[in-house]
Amino acid sequence: MTKSLSIQQLLLNQIQIPTKLLTSYKSLGMNEKEVMVVLQLHRFLLENNDFPTPADLSSYLTVNEKECANILRRLIQKDLLTIEQTENNQNQLSEAYCLNPLWEKLFNEKKIEKENLDGTIFILFEQEFGRPLSPFEIETINSWLDADKIAPSLIKAGLRESVLMGKLNFKYIDRILRDWQKKGIHSVEQAREESKSFRDKQVMKPNNNAKRDTSFYYNWLESEE
Repeated sequence: MTKSLSIQQLLLNQIQIPTKLLTSYKSLGMNEKEVMVVLQLHRFLLENNDFPTPADLSSYLTVNEKECANILRRLIQKDLLTIEQTENNQNQLSEAYCLNPLWEKLFNEKKIEKENLDGTIFILFEQEFGRPLSPFEIETINSWLDADKIAPSLIKAGLRESVLMGKLNFKYIDRILRDWQKKGIHSVEQAREESKSFRDKQVMKPNNNAKRDTSFYYNWLESEE
């Protein structure tokens, strides 16, 4: 009886881990620490703890709370993890982690190469801004990629344009990208031609009120709606 009970307890204390995760996590741009955070997060979700804190997770890992928080942020950046809002019967809102994006990517190999390319955008933005991106900024980039279907190379071009103008903020970059969309520009080459055309027109105009060198570039925030 005791032996049967121990075997039953052993079976109940197991979780299923997709073999695909162990064989394909490198192709998703994940490292071993990120995989262990995912596994611990998966365990918490199975135990009906939908929103464990970095402290909760790190207590079962060899990484500290701060590093665990950074890993969670990176997983969100890579679009492998999302935070969803849920509402109970008393209309109370709460947040919950969701690993569905990871599972979907694991079993959709055709998207892996694209996702790796997308992931470099977040690194590039953080390098230019000199700081980690906020959740809102991460969601903005994901919206450009997923909702607006803007090519990663074109988003990088928009970032570069904002750097040249000395206006490194998301509002300015969003204005650039939407202006390009409105004009049917879908490649870096088309964007380059558009900027060149604008600069050529500016050179031909008499510059009576030259106030700054950046007038050589297009002022996207002052363009017409």
